[in-house]
Amino acid sequence: MKTQDFRKNWWKIAGIMLLVWVIAGGLLFDVPQLPVLHETIRNIYFHVGMWFGMIFILFVGLVFSIRHLLRNDPSDDLKAYAAVQVGLFFGALGLLTGMVWAKFTWGSFWVNDPKLNGAVVGILTYLAYLVLRGSVDDREKKARLAAVYNVFAFVLFFIFIMIIPRLATASIHPGLDGNPALSTGDLAPEMRKVFFPAIAGWFIIAWWLYTILYRTMRIHWKIEELTENS
Repeated sequence: MKTQDFRKNWWKIAGIMLLVWVIAGGLLFDVPQLPVLHETIRNIYFHVGMWFGMIFILFVGLVFSIRHLLRNDPSDDLKAYAAVQVGLFFGALGLLTGMVWAKFTWGSFWVNDPKLNGAVVGILTYLAYLVLRGSVDDREKKARLAAVYNVFAFVLFFIFIMIIPRLATASIHPGLDGNPALSTGDLAPEMRKVFFPAIAGWFIIAWWLYTILYRTMRIHWKIEELTENS
């Protein structure tokens, strides 16, 4: 690889290396034997890491939606749209890994828990963003409505996954109601050397996928413009 190419793509290489480290650490490194969780605690590097990546890229979408409302730049709307789609992809992966985790710890893929229910409602809130975009034909009106909705969607999503579950009287989800996982100070030292690189790695992969999707969507957008003007 040429020096110029390396300088341009170093962060992609870093993201791949981080995830290789996370996969190796998640499968091979020692983990504490916590009650209920036992060996399934290894999933924290993937399930929680993916959710962090999702929140990060949804925040990116929020920023671009606000920029679109301020500048009325169509490219900002396209960036927000790409970010939301990547966020939903990570959200789906987070739900799937969470369901597998639940099966091995609680004996069921899904239980009636405020944290889990809040996550699903939050995802549905963002799916409604896609429905809204598909229901409006005018490009400028679609972009503005989507930007406004995206701002509210992010706020609602945060409420559904962070605030409402903590107001519940009880939860069996790790990190709430005294269950071990990510509560303050209970992440074992031997797990930190994998967990924090996992967060960084999933951030980078989420951003990488976003840039690919945005460039692809921009090409299609330009083709549509040329077709309409021809």
